[in-house]
Amino acid sequence: MGLRERKKAETRAALSWAAIRLAVERGFDHVKVEDIAEAAGVSPRTFNNYFSSKAEAIAARHLDRCLGVAEALRERPAEPLWDAVLRAVLSRFGPDAAVAAHPVTDAARWTAGVRVVLAEPAVQGEMLRAGAIAEAEIAAAIADRTGTDPRQDFYPHLAASALMAVTNAAMAHHLRSDPPVPVSGLLTDALAQLAAGLPAPNS
Repeated sequence: MGLRERKKAETRAALSWAAIRLAVERGFDHVKVEDIAEAAGVSPRTFNNYFSSKAEAIAARHLDRCLGVAEALRERPAEPLWDAVLRAVLSRFGPDAAVAAHPVTDAARWTAGVRVVLAEPAVQGEMLRAGAIAEAEIAAAIADRTGTDPRQDFYPHLAASALMAVTNAAMAHHLRSDPPVPVSGLLTDALAQLAAGLPAPNS
C-alpha cells in the first residue's frame, strides 16, 4: 500500500471510530456528520467523500476488519485451510491500534452503548450490506486457497457464509455476556468446531 492509500485508509478508520465512539457516548440520534468530522480532525466534506451516512461510517469498521480477513487469508503461507482461516481472523479481530488509541474507561457502559447503537435500524442495514460485501471477498480468497471456482463451486461460498456467521455470533455473544467473554477465545473455539464439520475439499 502506497503512502496516499495508507493515508486514505487512516482517515477512513479515524472517521469510523469517531462515529462509533460518539454514537455510543451520545446516542445515535444525537450525533451529526459535523460532529464526527470534527472528532476525526477533518471537514464534513471529507466525511462525505468517504461515507454517505453516519450509519455507514459506523459499519465501516466491521467491513474493513472482515475485508482484512480476506486479505490476510491470501497472504497466509501454504497450510490447512482452517488453520489459515483462524490465523487470518485472529489477526483482524484482536486488539488493534484504534482500540489502543481510544481506551475505554467504563467497559460495562461502553458495551451497553455498543448494543444500543447496533440495534439502530440504519446501522443494522449497513452491517448487513457490509457483511455481504465482505462475504464475497472471503469466498474469493477461500476459492483461491482451495482451487475452486467461486462462479461455479458451492464450497467457497458455504465456507465464507459459515465464517461470517461464526464471526457475527462471536461478536454478539461478546456483547451480551457479563462479564464480556474475549472475542478471540470465542472465535478460536467456534472456528475449531466449524473446521471439524466443514473440511476443505478433497481433504
